[in-house]
Amino acid sequence: MDSFERLSDEDLLAATAQRPEAFGVFYRRHERGMLVFFLGRTSTAEIAADLTAEVFAAALGSARRFRKGGKPAVAWLYGIANNKLASSYNRGQVEERARKRLHAEPLVLTDEALERVEALADAQRSSEVIGELLARLPSEQRDAVRAHILDDRPYEEIARELETSQAVVRQRVSRGLRVLRMNLSKESA
Repeated sequence: MDSFERLSDEDLLAATAQRPEAFGVFYRRHERGMLVFFLGRTSTAEIAADLTAEVFAAALGSARRFRKGGKPAVAWLYGIANNKLASSYNRGQVEERARKRLHAEPLVLTDEALERVEALADAQRSSEVIGELLARLPSEQRDAVRAHILDDRPYEEIARELETSQAVVRQRVSRGLRVLRMNLSKESA
C-alpha cells in the first residue's frame, strides 16, 4: 500500500485495472475535495455525499479508459463530477446507474457521518467568509495577517521579507485582526 502512496494520480488510475487497491489511494486523496465541491453546489450534506459516491463509482468503472498524457487525472475526476451534478439536476435525483453496474450497495450515511460532512460544510463556509473579509483589508494588513496567522510565520521573518520592523508588522496584524473581528461581528448580526 505504501508504494501506491508515492504514485501520481495518473499512475494510480493506470494501476487500478491490475491492482484495485490503487484506486483506494486515489479515492482517499480526493474524497474531501469532492465533498467540498458538492457541498458548495447542493442543498444538503446527504446529496453531497451521495454525489461523491456516484463520482467515485463512475471513476472506478471507467478508470481503465483513462489515458495518461491527456488531461490530468484530477481534471478528469472533476469532469465526471460536473456531469454527475448536471445529471442529478436534470433528473431531480442522483443517478444510480454506476453503483448498480458495480453491484455496490446504496450509500447509507450514519448520523456520525452526516455530522462530519455538515462540519466540513460549516468549515468551508467559514473559510469563504474569512477569505472575503480578508480581501477587504488594506493589502499591508491582509499580507501581514495571512503571513502571521494563516501561514504561522514569525514576526521577525515577515519583517525581514517586507524590509520593515517587527513593530510595524505587529501593528499591521493587530489592526487587521481588529478590522476582521468588527466585520465578522457585522456579518454574524
